[in-house]
Amino acid sequence: MGPPVQRRRLEPDQRRSEILTVARRLFGERTYSAVSVSEIAQEAGAARGLVNHYFGGKRQLYLEVVRQMLVVPPSVAENLPRTTIEERISICVDRWLDFVERNARMWLSAIGSEAIGQDRDTEEIMLEADEVATDHLLQAAMMTDVVEGREKLRAMVRAYGSMLKAASREWLVRDALSRADLHVMLTKTILYLLRSVFPAVREDASV
Repeated sequence: MGPPVQRRRLEPDQRRSEILTVARRLFGERTYSAVSVSEIAQEAGAARGLVNHYFGGKRQLYLEVVRQMLVVPPSVAENLPRTTIEERISICVDRWLDFVERNARMWLSAIGSEAIGQDRDTEEIMLEADEVATDHLLQAAMMTDVVEGREKLRAMVRAYGSMLKAASREWLVRDALSRADLHVMLTKTILYLLRSVFPAVREDASV
């Protein structure tokens, strides 16, 4: 544990954000059980009681950090240029890789879910994250208005999300794929799924 950080007055949103930043780093560096609320509070320059006030305890704080990692931020799909679907998807993938690279340790911890075990709370976060990521990808692909086969389409994109998590381990843990490799793989895979696989499945379903 490092030296105490001098406490200073911050606005509630700033204080909450600072606590989350410290928690994200510590939970990324060590296992859930090895991190204490007291340590998080000390490094954030806050009273322990304030951490509990904002988050309700260690478990709730960890779950919020997991949510931050797994739920793709809106910025990934915001302000995309009016250009080809290929370029829009490429930009989204690049932004997502930026996000994961900045938070690599906590991302790996979050997708592993070993820290507090797979339970109802973590499962709900993962389900929420899958739906949000699906929304972002379909927005980038300009396919949000698809009606026929919509649920099959969303199911395919959610399945792609599982592959995406596994691929990130090949990049961040095994070093078997570079970031550039992953960008090509993820971009071309989703484009093939949307343009070739989905139409084929939709056609078979209508026979």
